[in-house]
Amino acid sequence: MQKVNIAEKFRVFDKYWQSKVVTEFNGQHIKLAKLKGEFEWHVHKGEDEFYLMLKGQLIIGFRDREVTLNEGDLFVIPANSEHRLTAREDVHLLLVDPTATSHSDAPPATSDPSDPSQPTPIVKPSETNKTGEAKKS
Repeated sequence: MQKVNIAEKFRVFDKYWQSKVVTEFNGQHIKLAKLKGEFEWHVHKGEDEFYLMLKGQLIIGFRDREVTLNEGDLFVIPANSEHRLTAREDVHLLLVDPTATSHSDAPPATSDPSDPSQPTPIVKPSETNKTGEAKKS
């Protein structure tokens, strides 16, 4: 059992759109993510997403509306809801995911999946353009 200093954890981020597991409980990962820019339209099948805004402003776009989150706001994106994320400034976000959730089909960023201090990629920036849409081949 160890305490986690969130501000200290954010200081070691060197990339946007990457989450880092900071602890785990009851089969859930508690992750921190630093965001800026746009993330492509996507869906998480069968799993809700829990967001707690720690810093900045995040716009969650759905096909029929937008939800704007500010510091201190909490929001759950329902499972199977197509959405995209826009962070016009630095955003610090706390996420809660089942330990089996993957935010990318990229290989793990660490060779030791049991090391919670290692980053877990949530996007492959090389596959999106400036607006967060998938690049056309």
